[in-house]
Amino acid sequence: MRLPPLKSLPVFEAVARLKSFSQAAEELAITQSAVSHQIKQLETYLGERLFWRSGRSVTLTDEGRQYLDGISSALLQIERASEALLGHEESLLRLSVFSSFAVRWLVPRLPDLKRQHPQLDLSLEMSSANPVLSDRVADCFITVKPNSTAFSYELLYEERLFPVCSQDYWQKIRRELGLEEVTGDPASVSLTPAQVAEFPLLSTHSIYDRQGGDWEAWYREAGLALPASSRLLHSSHMLLSLEAARFHQGIALTNDYMLSTRQDSSDFVRLPCHSVMTGDSFFFAWKTSRRRERGIQLLRRWLVSEAIAGGLRPETLPE
Repeated sequence: MRLPPLKSLPVFEAVARLKSFSQAAEELAITQSAVSHQIKQLETYLGERLFWRSGRSVTLTDEGRQYLDGISSALLQIERASEALLGHEESLLRLSVFSSFAVRWLVPRLPDLKRQHPQLDLSLEMSSANPVLSDRVADCFITVKPNSTAFSYELLYEERLFPVCSQDYWQKIRRELGLEEVTGDPASVSLTPAQVAEFPLLSTHSIYDRQGGDWEAWYREAGLALPASSRLLHSSHMLLSLEAARFHQGIALTNDYMLSTRQDSSDFVRLPCHSVMTGDSFFFAWKTSRRRERGIQLLRRWLVSEAIAGGLRPETLPE
């Protein structure tokens, strides 16, 4: 049986997944030169270049991508077979997460997490505000403030807001404005900010920490001021505004993760209008000193994979 240098395979997988020699070295608890040596050894054995390197940027070559596809499932099978034989202990983790992110995005995906990683026992700590990063609160976090130097962070989502309403309310808007859909798709018509202002605007206080701040930002993105005649209906939380929109009370501003997986997402219509970036970025955070804990890394990889699959973040982040 001819096998490649086996020690190099998990190193190759880590570099390919993290797109970084230094991050792979940190995760594997080896030096960056050891990572480079293992990759060079594997490339020499295969007779193919596996990565393109440009400064700090690392990308797979076509051959590297093909090789990763071929060995990933084999490595996973080896890992699972070894864990089963060793009787791998469960990892107990407390995750502090924003209530809206938990209810609308995370909880519907948890059955898949359990299928993939049955050894993970995840306990959710709901937070209405940005959580305090402390072991006393949780083992890991979803946060929008990556400001503690004691923690490491992985980007999940850069938030943007866009207007939505219920299916019935969209028909009301069309009737009152005399809009005709060419294809039955809301995107086939155009709705101006002035037309939006003719209907009740459901506002969420918590996004900008002031009443009407979300709609002010949305109009400002279009180079306009929020019309003085606007009828604002205030809620403290995006979940409440979205529920009000579901029950035909007006137009709400919401974000991608709120509508990404729930079966009721089809109850809503995304209006054919512009969106606005809030400036908030959602990160998975864990204490750097605990970076080698297997449960935390399994959860991190799963969250990133789901965020990419669901369109919350691109597969490759800009440098």
